[in-house]
Amino acid sequence: MSLPPKESEASRDFIKQSSLYQEFLAEREEILRHKWLESERLGYDIGFERALLDWIRKHRDGWRAHRRALLQQQAAVRAGGGLEAEAAQKKEN
Repeated sequence: MSLPPKESEASRDFIKQSSLYQEFLAEREEILRHKWLESERLGYDIGFERALLDWIRKHRDGWRAHRRALLQQQAAVRAGGGLEAEAAQKKEN
């Protein structure tokens, strides 16, 4: 049986910089925040799985919609839309 090839440094950097991985990290951070808040509210550690399921049921759709709008707004500003794009985004919300 052969050992799996080692990942190159460039490969790991590519993964860490990918938008999918960045979204995963952002979502994970929100779940951990939810876990902490709910655990504090209830007075005991609710665990990651319970926090995950509760966050998905109560908050994920809204969080994703807000994050998508924020990323679109940032992309518009970077693309030169500047203040006009930002003002249009604020009118929509």
